[in-house]
Amino acid sequence: MHSRKMNSRKKLPLICALLLIFASFTSAQTRLPKIQFTDTTLENGLRVVIVPDNTAPVVAVSMTYNTGSRNEKQGRTGFAHLFEHMMFEGSANVGKGEHMLLVQNYGGTMNGTTNSDRTNYFEEMPRNQLDMALFLESDRMKALNITQANLDNQRNAVQEERRLRVDNQPYGKSGEALESMVYDAFPYHHSVIGSMEDLNAASIDDVKEFFRVYYAPNNAVLVLVGDLDTKEALGKVKKYFGDIPRQSAPPPVDMTESPHGKERRSTMEDTLARLPQIQAAYPGPVGNTQDFYTLQVLSNILSGGRSSRLYEHLVRQKQLAVNVFAGIQERRGPGLFRVVALPRPGVKPEDLEAAIYDEFEAVKKDGITPQELEKARVQLLRADIQGRSSALGLANRIGMLTVYFNDPGLINTAYEKIAAVTASQIQTAAQKYLVPENRAVVITTPHVSGSKPGL
Repeated sequence: MHSRKMNSRKKLPLICALLLIFASFTSAQTRLPKIQFTDTTLENGLRVVIVPDNTAPVVAVSMTYNTGSRNEKQGRTGFAHLFEHMMFEGSANVGKGEHMLLVQNYGGTMNGTTNSDRTNYFEEMPRNQLDMALFLESDRMKALNITQANLDNQRNAVQEERRLRVDNQPYGKSGEALESMVYDAFPYHHSVIGSMEDLNAASIDDVKEFFRVYYAPNNAVLVLVGDLDTKEALGKVKKYFGDIPRQSAPPPVDMTESPHGKERRSTMEDTLARLPQIQAAYPGPVGNTQDFYTLQVLSNILSGGRSSRLYEHLVRQKQLAVNVFAGIQERRGPGLFRVVALPRPGVKPEDLEAAIYDEFEAVKKDGITPQELEKARVQLLRADIQGRSSALGLANRIGMLTVYFNDPGLINTAYEKIAAVTASQIQTAAQKYLVPENRAVVITTPHVSGSKPGL
């Protein structure tokens, strides 16, 4: 047994193999090694993806639930994120705070995150602690400790998090304002963290119903990555999760958006800001589409590092900006092509804003160069490799792809779709999506002493 393990450790680690490929990259012939996995659905609907990888004696457990702020009701914004906090308040066989304590005491790490399209919980443990991680996740799926005291405690924690990350952060409310202007349909119209009023309105009955509907095995994907045997690991999953009953499917979410037809614009003052800020956004394509991958490549060309167009032209050459960012957000519904920029002191925001749009128009008119396309492919390849370099990163990525697009195999094909993007497609996508009439803009200015702050 010991000899077999020692021999298996001599295999070239996956990350080393990927880096060797990266070093000899040419866009025409690069093929990333395929991630080998099994994809099994239990009788109760829990989908289980297992990826053996014995390059290190660790195992990652990632549980991704098909719920996020897109599933919230009006008057209950922030509820999905509030519920993420509730999941650490103990369950039938795990005391309050004990989940984190057990994981850390046995050498592991853990956390949970919520966004608009999913909620995930994850642990990375020594390989001999797989049972513990599965037990902890299954116990709170089947028997979360839902009490008024726990709700009140975590409501206060989330409200304090909102104060730290939004209300008391420079430009914290600008992003919320922008998204509410871009999206008309409720699922993406509001922020993940929600409003203070809606958090206060959440009741214990709301929590119980949310748990019943969304935290069911048939509404979740469990991904295991690491030093494990597939058959043995699947047997453990069935042991811990097999008796949890399925629930009826959650109601569908309508994320349909209509074209704006006219630019939407807002100006707000910020008492914490020291420089003006420009935020602009264009409604974008759904994730995992050709247009999404095309705009991903365009984003890299525009702001992927110091040699990108926006940095080179606006920060270094013209010295209009302190920094500029442009990127496409990957979503299950319509995405968001967002631009964020800080003008250099003494530069008028409107001058920097006009210069940004000039860069977009240049792409729409003249396209991009072969060198820019090649550089973007290399940088995005590197990002793909880095995303696979840890068991936990790989597990979380597969969980997200499976919940978003019902396809764990995208872990093997997403970069191929990026590498296939052409210069002509980039120019066409810029012409299609970077349309002034569909743009939403929020200009944030520092608060002037003696005046009333804007909202």
